[in-house]
Amino acid sequence: MALAERIDMRDEPPPEKRDDDVVLGDDWVAPDSTVERELRESRARRGLFSLNRSPLTRKIITFNLIALNVMVAGILFLDASRDALAIQRANAAQAEIELVADVFEAQIPRTAPVNLATGDGIDVADTLDGVDLRSGTRLLVFDARNVLVGEAEGAMDPAAGRTAAEVADRPTVISDILNTVWQTVAGLFGLADGAEGMLVEDRLRQLIEEGDPRETRVVQSVSPEGGTLFTALSPILQDGNLVGVLGAVSPASEIDAAVRLERERVLQMFMIATLVSIGLSLVLASTIAHPISDLAEAAEIGRDRNRTKGQTGRIRIPDLTARPDEIGRLSGALRGMVGALYDRIDGNEQFAADVAHEIKNPLASLRSAVGSLRMVKKEEHRGKLLDVIEHDVRRLDRLVSDISNASRLDSELVKEEEQEFNLLAMIDNIAQFLGEDAKSKGIEFITDLPPRPIQINGLEARLAQVFVNLITNAISFCEDGDAIRIWARRRDNRVLVVVEDTGPGIPDQALGKIFKRFYSQRPETDFGNNSGLGLAISKQIVEAHGGVIWAENIRPTEADVTSEPLGARFVVGLPL
Repeated sequence: MALAERIDMRDEPPPEKRDDDVVLGDDWVAPDSTVERELRESRARRGLFSLNRSPLTRKIITFNLIALNVMVAGILFLDASRDALAIQRANAAQAEIELVADVFEAQIPRTAPVNLATGDGIDVADTLDGVDLRSGTRLLVFDARNVLVGEAEGAMDPAAGRTAAEVADRPTVISDILNTVWQTVAGLFGLADGAEGMLVEDRLRQLIEEGDPRETRVVQSVSPEGGTLFTALSPILQDGNLVGVLGAVSPASEIDAAVRLERERVLQMFMIATLVSIGLSLVLASTIAHPISDLAEAAEIGRDRNRTKGQTGRIRIPDLTARPDEIGRLSGALRGMVGALYDRIDGNEQFAADVAHEIKNPLASLRSAVGSLRMVKKEEHRGKLLDVIEHDVRRLDRLVSDISNASRLDSELVKEEEQEFNLLAMIDNIAQFLGEDAKSKGIEFITDLPPRPIQINGLEARLAQVFVNLITNAISFCEDGDAIRIWARRRDNRVLVVVEDTGPGIPDQALGKIFKRFYSQRPETDFGNNSGLGLAISKQIVEAHGGVIWAENIRPTEADVTSEPLGARFVVGLPL
């Protein structure tokens, strides 16, 4: 994982101020004082109908309506009440046709030949006259050769007629419109069933030929007017021999009316639910789309300013951190990111100013030495001036190299990949190498590292640069007879690495400055040999790893802060 700058979430509200309340509408919006003038003007022009230009709003409304339509379609398609009524009506039609068939069979002689077409053995018309049929029911009698030999139609039942009429007279505007549309579309595209236009006689004859005429059957179909028909077929037998077939066609107008009324109620609720869903979707969309639009417009304003160069000022991201949801988190993250970018810009500007200031000192010295060189006649004076020039050139070369390394550090910390490594092994290798240099100067070098390895994730080369810098600094401040001690300890979820020396310590006024760029606290004899960037770079590397670094003096007793220091101590804390 690449190391990246840790974003300061200073805009994140404290935990006690956040809750899980539902955000509706534009209740949580950034105050006008925290946004750009262009964004305030855009808000002033914003209205309810401006949401129709938002793709996000259209998606929210569309998906909500899709779910509602699927639910309503399922209710209409899986209509349990209609199925129950249809089953009851089919059972009644079957019982009715079987009862009529029993009437015919009761009048047929057992031994004499029977011909329904000629009336031998039974008078079909007389038998039909004695049968009471349901209102609207047509009864057709076919002989064994499927020739129609008789027909009767049921008389109107006043009570049933009034009940069906009362149900049918109730207004069903939505259902009627949908039925009309469906019939029109079916007619245009040929989706209608061709059998609906057939005559009843032909339809019954076709059903007899398609099935077994000796079996009683009930078939549900659709009438030419779009209503439901129940067709019942039953054989007429004489000692097991087929002599004819009875067919009854009965319209189910009361079922159609009840189903149509039920669908009308469902569709009415669907219309109300659709309006409510659209309204709630608009409220939800305003809660989501408007804040995101504000964030996008603020970013676009900054982008346009960067392109045109005509306007100045910092980009201000709307402060939506009061929202207890992901948009509040996004606003806080964007504000923190923009703040970090401006901090980086300010740091680069300050760095450039510091670089210019630091380079001016050796350049001024060089200018003075070169000017004096032209006027000096004595060889010994010319030699001293040449030494000064050589020293300043080396100082400039060292300064430029350190500045170049410091300027590349940020990008390298982002690009390089973290790896797991043994921190103690790396410190031990550095201590063995630099310990020889310290011992050659009469400095005692002590290492106190735990026996067990400590694995951390990070950039091994960069962290090695930190400890090399701390140890070389300690060596440079120590004299013959001093000592340097490096020790490490593991503490729960972190590890502490300490570099101590018995040198002169750190002046109290310098403790808060030594990690600043170009600051150096060294003797006059060592002037110009350091750029003052080492500790600043070390601090940047440690903080990029999520750690901390600080410096302090070693005193005989912590209670007496005025006592002379016994040396300096640098502590590096790294997370595990």
